[in-house]
Amino acid sequence: MYIVRIAALVGAIALCSCGGMMDDLRPSGADNSQTANADSAGGTQEQKAPDFTVSDTLGRSVNLYAELDSGVTAVVLYFTMWCPVCAAHSDHMRNNIVPQYPNVKFFLVDYVSGTVPAARDAQVSNGYAYSAFGVLVDSSGAVLSSFGATMGTTVVISKTGAVTMKEDYKDGAALKNALAKLL
Repeated sequence: MYIVRIAALVGAIALCSCGGMMDDLRPSGADNSQTANADSAGGTQEQKAPDFTVSDTLGRSVNLYAELDSGVTAVVLYFTMWCPVCAAHSDHMRNNIVPQYPNVKFFLVDYVSGTVPAARDAQVSNGYAYSAFGVLVDSSGAVLSSFGATMGTTVVISKTGAVTMKEDYKDGAALKNALAKLL
């Protein structure tokens, strides 16, 4: 019982020492993200998307700007770990968003499998072998890093190369809104 009281006291002291903690419990809802210089390259909204070339799961080389030059309205990147949350997001996109935007190229970016064969195995076992999504293999994590992404990050890149949306996937509303603005 003594140990439980000590642990509770230590926990209370730790929580009390967190400056500004109440703001975390009652957030203002204000967007505190910093604006980016539109002329600079980077993965932040309004910046010019960093170019990249990676393999897809069929071993083909995919270049972002070549995809944008192919006549598409936009490219959407969804960073996946093939976990249940990622599967729910990509299933939702596949069923509810992809069919509405036939002139948009959708890619799942696999940054965890490490190799093309391992990523292909993950793609097939998750039911994406014959889907509208291309699967990019970011074995070095360079694409993930250049966009400052993590699991579930969704990025919309316009045909001019501008990052028009970057956020963690929620219910698809922000993605639909971003794509509708590009039509």
